[in-house]
Amino acid sequence: MATETPPPSKSQTQLPSTEEFVAVQESAEFGELRRSYRSFAFPLTIAFIAWYLLYVLLSNYAGDFMGTKLFGNINVALVLGVAQFVTTFLIAWWYSRHAAAQLDPKAEAIKSRMEGGA
Repeated sequence: MATETPPPSKSQTQLPSTEEFVAVQESAEFGELRRSYRSFAFPLTIAFIAWYLLYVLLSNYAGDFMGTKLFGNINVALVLGVAQFVTTFLIAWWYSRHAAAQLDPKAEAIKSRMEGGA
C-alpha cells in the first residue's frame, strides 16, 4: 500500500518575488539593519587597517624603535606583531557579540516575514 505525502506548505513552494525582495530592501527596517552593520563594521575596519599599516610603516622606517629590547629577547616589533593577532581575535569576538545582539534579531525578523509571506 502506497502512502501519499502531503503537499508542501505554501511557504515551501512559493519563493518571494523580485518585487517583494525590492520592497524589503527599500524598507526602513532593512535600512536600520544596514546602518547597524555599517556603523560597526566600517569604523572598525578602518581602525584595524590603520593599525596594521602603522605596524608595517614602523617596521620599514623605524627599525631602531622596533628593535628596542623590552625584556630578554623580546623587542617592540615582537610585541606589536603579537598585538596584531590579539587585535584580530578581539575584533572577531566583538563582532560576533554585536551580530548576535543587534544584527541577527533584525535579520531573523525580516527573514521570517519574507518566508512567511507576511
